[in-house]
Amino acid sequence: MSRTTLRELNGFDQTPATLAGSTLILIDFQNTYTQGVMELDGWEQSLDAAERLLARARRQGTKVVHVVNDGGEGTPYDVRAEIGRFHPRLTPADGEPVVVKRFPDSFVGTDLASHLDEGQDLVLAGWMTHMCVTFTAQGAFLAGHRPTVVAEATATRSLPVLGADVPAAQVHRGALATIADLYGVVVESEKEIV
Repeated sequence: MSRTTLRELNGFDQTPATLAGSTLILIDFQNTYTQGVMELDGWEQSLDAAERLLARARRQGTKVVHVVNDGGEGTPYDVRAEIGRFHPRLTPADGEPVVVKRFPDSFVGTDLASHLDEGQDLVLAGWMTHMCVTFTAQGAFLAGHRPTVVAEATATRSLPVLGADVPAAQVHRGALATIADLYGVVVESEKEIV
């Protein structure tokens, strides 16, 4: 049985953001997550969805901000090396701001807020659902924005906890449930962002 969300209890608007008047924030679409120890389950499908969303946003003139995690030289998040660079299908276009972060919340220690209008609707897509997408949605909410997360344009990985492996699909859904409970609207498909 589904319970009432904190968003419902507070009377928050459940209408998904639209591309017009919103900013699209693409979070950590880095090669890091497509291979090796950090490879995400379903990254290919989420990349396809994010690419479609980005193409529509560019056609409509929506502002796009790219976020990249720089973990430092020699790490899987080294933006100076191929492993930490943006996936080639989601490379920033000329004039699209790039925000470099070191923490899961893209607002912490960055200039992300300077690229946004106060109280603006945001559309979020990115990797990993349970970490940087969730904490950026939280940061956006706490900063007075209204984030909408596109579920199919996010992905994560299985995680160990208490001696058991939690499947990626469960981690993904749990993270989306956390966001939908308070921090933002969650839609399944990029087609729901008009």
